[in-house]
Amino acid sequence: MSTALSINYDSYGGSVARITLTQPEVRNAFSDVVIAEITAAFLEVGARPEVRAVVLAAEGPAFCAGANLNWMRRMADYTRDENISDAGKLAEMLRVIYACPKPTIARVQGDVYAGGMGLVAACDMAVSVDTAGFCLSEVKLGLIPATISPYVIRAMGARAAHRYFLTAERFDAPEALRIGFVHALVAADALDAKVDELLKALISASPNAVRACKKLVLDVAEREINAGLIAATVEGIADIRASAEGKEGVQSFLNKRKPAWLLG
Repeated sequence: MSTALSINYDSYGGSVARITLTQPEVRNAFSDVVIAEITAAFLEVGARPEVRAVVLAAEGPAFCAGANLNWMRRMADYTRDENISDAGKLAEMLRVIYACPKPTIARVQGDVYAGGMGLVAACDMAVSVDTAGFCLSEVKLGLIPATISPYVIRAMGARAAHRYFLTAERFDAPEALRIGFVHALVAADALDAKVDELLKALISASPNAVRACKKLVLDVAEREINAGLIAATVEGIADIRASAEGKEGVQSFLNKRKPAWLLG
């Protein structure tokens, strides 16, 4: 049984999966073993048809401090080929989180450093306590946040990334909100209520439409607006309108009744 994380299906009739990092003694820093476990956990919950949303959480004062020190000591002696293999596993973990077919929420209860920033950025939404600190500390170690960069830059924008990638400054939760890295700030005792607010919104929506909307964002973000993209969006709305849930949603709205997915 893993000591690095837990998976629970404990609310909304099992439709919400909660993946919790459970190593507060090392500030939930990850190693190659933890990376493999997180990857497997997201693949598992993403494949479960009853799961409608996923919460990524952590125990202790820190959400995730990046790389585990023992893992870093081992990496220090890696060859370039070994480093490529190792970084590839981290990249795959982030890809699996980002591409999870279910909507994902990062529940940030404490500080986030280095690779932990990638975990938050790879989730669709992030809610943070107002006392959390954030830092992309890699350049202080002679490194760069390369593997997490596709997700972090999408989350905070290139302008903010220019500053915080280069300076490795620690920034506070209000700044994380200002640059768009997190979506909401709350006091610690209101964190679960805010996450639950988002979960209720996700659970009340059409499951098929939520999946399709997530795919829509992934497909459209950062792409040039050209004939191919426009054609793809036209096909996307046509497909969803013609689907069973699409027809049910429109009919329920027109007839002023609840849609079938809320009646179960």
